[in-house]
Amino acid sequence: MIMGTGHCFWAIFYFACLCSASLANNANINFREREKKVLDQILGIGKYDARIRPSGINGTDGPAVVRINLFVRSIATISDIKMEYSVQLTFREQWLDERLKFNDVGGRLKYLTLTEANRVWMPDLFFSNEKEGHFHNIIMPNVYIRIFPFGSVLYSIRISLTLACPMNLKLYPLDRQVCSLRMASYGWTTDDLVFLWKEGDPVQVVKNLHLPRFTLEKFLTDYCNSKTNTGEYSCLKVDLLFKREFSYYLIQIYIPCCMLVIVSWVSFWLDQGAVPARVSLGVTTLLTMATQTSGINASLPPVSYTKAIDVWTGVCLTFVFGALLEFALVNYASRSDLHRENMKKKRRELEQASLDAASDLLDTDSNATFAMKPLVRHPGDPLALEKLRQCEVHMQPPKRPNCCRSWLSKFPTRSKRIDVISRITFPLVFALFNLVYWSTYLFREEEET
Repeated sequence: MIMGTGHCFWAIFYFACLCSASLANNANINFREREKKVLDQILGIGKYDARIRPSGINGTDGPAVVRINLFVRSIATISDIKMEYSVQLTFREQWLDERLKFNDVGGRLKYLTLTEANRVWMPDLFFSNEKEGHFHNIIMPNVYIRIFPFGSVLYSIRISLTLACPMNLKLYPLDRQVCSLRMASYGWTTDDLVFLWKEGDPVQVVKNLHLPRFTLEKFLTDYCNSKTNTGEYSCLKVDLLFKREFSYYLIQIYIPCCMLVIVSWVSFWLDQGAVPARVSLGVTTLLTMATQTSGINASLPPVSYTKAIDVWTGVCLTFVFGALLEFALVNYASRSDLHRENMKKKRRELEQASLDAASDLLDTDSNATFAMKPLVRHPGDPLALEKLRQCEVHMQPPKRPNCCRSWLSKFPTRSKRIDVISRITFPLVFALFNLVYWSTYLFREEEET
């Protein structure tokens, strides 16, 4: 008897569950049928015209107000040479169309969802600085339209855009760039349509946003209404402030240029007679520096003003070229020194020959019996010239010691002096240039920010 009662209880419980599930399924089917009826009721033929814009605030004849908000999913590239950037974002518009009000069935029908934008009126918004753009259709079109019971319409779509970004490259690569995203109405003037930013947080950016060579510092929202011959049009804009990452350019450009300039100074420490080594070193560093400069300019647009990188590469190229010219000057000075040494050697030989001839003449006169030594020597006598020269040396006032001249006097030839002076002058001037360059452009960058 007890076993029969237990089986009867479980049978009744199972039957009740089946009945409740069946009723839930019927209710769900009835609810979806109700949603279809609501859609047919508000969007049926002859009941809604998508060509007519909604009324203004509080049903007035004022302009329709559309509120905009964005979610930036990624920023792919920022091109300096094309002056553009690519961005993928979720774009949302929301407005009130009282013709789309419906009964929410006691709060159970929160909103209606559409995937066809042509079923309802849509704002004619376009991106004014767009170069290219496309929608995303994998696996299904990434777009939806939600209609809420009180007539509010939310339009959301995922799009990828390539937008123009005019850049000022005077401080490149120590610069900051402002790239804008502009949205405006194409055909409706401000008398019929007004765009406003959504209150609160109109622009959102993904947290793990990663950009090569750039960092997104901040973004600002603003309005940019434009007036033309056909009227005034509502416009919104987002200004994205990008800071260029300098570490890449420090490693790829500045340090290699410094190394090339320093390598060109090795020529000052080589022997003056090592002509092939010094020429090959100077020409190699000059060609390498020229190739580096052309590679940098190839990745930048041709602009009419001077960039910070142009100043750096130009001065480095000048230093390398100056080191090559210094060797040409040293080579010329060494040949002049050699010619001067030969002339001095010949002059000493002539003087020695004249002194030998005079001494021979004196010896001949002393051997003569009736020869007499003159009391006054002839002005052309070599002994008289030597005494006169010694007197002039003793009569000259003593010169003050000069440390630079005394140091340079250790190097007898002019060619060697030029090399020694270049070893000190080139590094000092290059260090002074670095001090002026970095202080100028770093301070100018802080002023512009």
